[in-house]
Amino acid sequence: MTSAATTGAAVPGSRAAVGPWLLGVRHHGPGSARAVLAALAAARPAAVLVEGPPEGDALLPLAADPRMRPPVALLAHAVDDPGRASFWPMAAFSPEWVAIRWALDHDVPVRFIDLPAAHSLALKEPAPGTGREGAPGERAADEGTPVVDPIRVLAETAGYDDPERWWEDVVEHRSPGGETPVGGTPGDALAPFVALAEAMSVLREAYGDGGQPRDAVREAYMRIQLRTARKEFGDGVAVVCGAWHVPALAARTTLAADRALLRGLPKVRTDLTWVPWTHRRLARHSGYGAGIDSPGWYGHLFDAADRPVERWMTKVAGLLRAEDRFVSTAHVIEAVRLAETLAALRGRPLAGIGETTDAVRAVMCDGSDVPLALVRDRLIVGETLGEVPDTAPAVPLQRDLTRSQRTLRLKPEASERELDLDLRKETDAARSRLLHRLRLLGIGWGDPVAGRGSTGTFRESWRLSWEPELHVRVAEAGVWGTTVLTAATAKAESGAVAATTLADVTALAEHCLLAGLPDALPVVMKALADRAALDADVGHLADALPALARSLRYGDVRATDTAALAEVAAGLAERICVGLPPACTGLDADGAEALRRQVEAVHGAIGLLLAGPAPAEGLRERWDAVLHKLAARDAVAGIIRGRATRLLLDEGRLAEDEAARLMGLALSPGTPPADAAAWIEGFAGGASGGGLLLVHDERLLGLVDAWLTGVPAGLFTDVLPLLRRTFSAYEPGVRRTLGELVRRGPAPEGARGADTGRAPGGFGPGLDEARADAVEPVLRLLLGRTPEPMDATG
Repeated sequence: MTSAATTGAAVPGSRAAVGPWLLGVRHHGPGSARAVLAALAAARPAAVLVEGPPEGDALLPLAADPRMRPPVALLAHAVDDPGRASFWPMAAFSPEWVAIRWALDHDVPVRFIDLPAAHSLALKEPAPGTGREGAPGERAADEGTPVVDPIRVLAETAGYDDPERWWEDVVEHRSPGGETPVGGTPGDALAPFVALAEAMSVLREAYGDGGQPRDAVREAYMRIQLRTARKEFGDGVAVVCGAWHVPALAARTTLAADRALLRGLPKVRTDLTWVPWTHRRLARHSGYGAGIDSPGWYGHLFDAADRPVERWMTKVAGLLRAEDRFVSTAHVIEAVRLAETLAALRGRPLAGIGETTDAVRAVMCDGSDVPLALVRDRLIVGETLGEVPDTAPAVPLQRDLTRSQRTLRLKPEASERELDLDLRKETDAARSRLLHRLRLLGIGWGDPVAGRGSTGTFRESWRLSWEPELHVRVAEAGVWGTTVLTAATAKAESGAVAATTLADVTALAEHCLLAGLPDALPVVMKALADRAALDADVGHLADALPALARSLRYGDVRATDTAALAEVAAGLAERICVGLPPACTGLDADGAEALRRQVEAVHGAIGLLLAGPAPAEGLRERWDAVLHKLAARDAVAGIIRGRATRLLLDEGRLAEDEAARLMGLALSPGTPPADAAAWIEGFAGGASGGGLLLVHDERLLGLVDAWLTGVPAGLFTDVLPLLRRTFSAYEPGVRRTLGELVRRGPAPEGARGADTGRAPGGFGPGLDEARADAVEPVLRLLLGRTPEPMDATG
């Protein structure tokens, strides 16, 4: 083992309390955190150096603020490109956090000594195809984890097949407390770091830098910082860093050699602050390689003063009871016994997450993984969201957002929750505007979801979940303005100028209305009018109209002037009426399906326009004429003709006899079976109630039945996919009723309800007058009508 360096640092190779002390740790490990706490308490260093960006030194005193609650993270981002960012997360059980808090509590100077963020951000490579550096939350070259996993190598050397289990047995499951044993010496507290340093020295001799060339630059900078600290504080300096770096910090190098490694490094201007973090983001599977799968469990191990397994089982029982599962004290006792027995059988010093999970599954969850998934999500991983005091630096946009969140009582939470808003209430309307403005700025705190229980325009439902990466998005959006309102307005105005399609501008207009951006709306409306006047593609117009029609509905409840929007929407509707019939001819199957969806959307949009306060004169008649043309023109694709017929029938603009005639023509022997099947799909397909229509209309069902039985066997396989797609969307009860009606067939000519038990047309049961009379008094009570007196016959 290397035991000396030109820096004067020494890996603690003896048990004498002689510094500097290089305390190699694993990030976010409760055992490492307890060992660091014990070593600091025993050695009483004059200064503490921690792996982290030196620009964060000014932020270290905030760690002692009582309003600072981990997990938190240092966020560094480039001033000119806020999307280029890195996080340094710390939980309550992180060794770095423990070292910082110990130093602040004991008035000991504490500093960060890793490569400055100004260099590390400039060195970050953009992710392939993105032009940026990868997802926020992923730290490049500042994890201290080499490509060669030293933990895995050590675990395999010790005979373990699972490196996580080896590390827990050796480090994390050390007895809680963190104090030097009674009668012990400082050397006893340093002993774990001696052993770990020796192991890492052997590994580095075998693997070199482990596949991380950038580590050499970082370690050179850390050695320089260590030299500087020794000149100022003497040998009484403690360094808390990744265990992999310990041999490099103790290596024999010269100051000139270290400076040479740092010469010519690129640099960017950076800003740093503290931001809240979550336990979920500390988990490896969440996209941030923090090296732990169970932050909630690790937090429990660190906090538990004694009996960690018993306390854990009590937590699990409380969670399951809150979910209305029967879990008694006896369950807790048996689960603890089983976990300890499993640990003994597996040769472990303490029941770990594997043993406790197996015990919970067997005893408290009756062998089911369903309630166990809740335990994993809520406890093993956890939903803890840290807090940062207001005194922490922040961009002006973040401060305005924080003020708005407090004013509107919208507290950011890590767990996902749904929020129902009534836009008739001032506070809910303001919440809606804030969430829509954030979406416009690319800050996805909330996503709109389908509301429950109401389809009114005054209702909105959102699914909220605050992720730490949103702080980066806020910093990025800060280039647009210092408040959420001004930033969203500037972003909308810029988007109106840069939009390339009519649909983009109409969507932007809708966002402006939802977000309440009156200053941006004139700019967007001008761009919309200009784009609509130049765009002659009917498909583009059809895509744009529904968004405009929806926007007009927001005017009343949001008190927004939509007169200019209504004028543009009316103009688009007129141009669609003119250009749609020619556009529906000469289409292939995919083009016909796409245009069928557009026809449906335009039909719904025109319905909204007609329901508005000032509908365009004659619009209904012109649109009805378009649908009649589409329904009767043979050159139009069958699926569009069928849908046009159905829309007219549902609106009462087409007589049932005429609908039956059009169906008869579409299903005549001269029509190719594929075209006829497409017509059926357009008329009766999807979730439009076509099944019930066939159930209650004998003529339509008879026409479909006669056509289907007449399809030649050789062509039936060609139309089968279309028919299956049409009828598979029906409810099971509707399909069953249709099958029964077809099996029974039509009633004999002239038969009537009482004679056959069927309706006059032959399909469906006849009317049971006695049962109908029994319902009438109850129905009158429900409607608030006075029951009629019964006559002498009852």
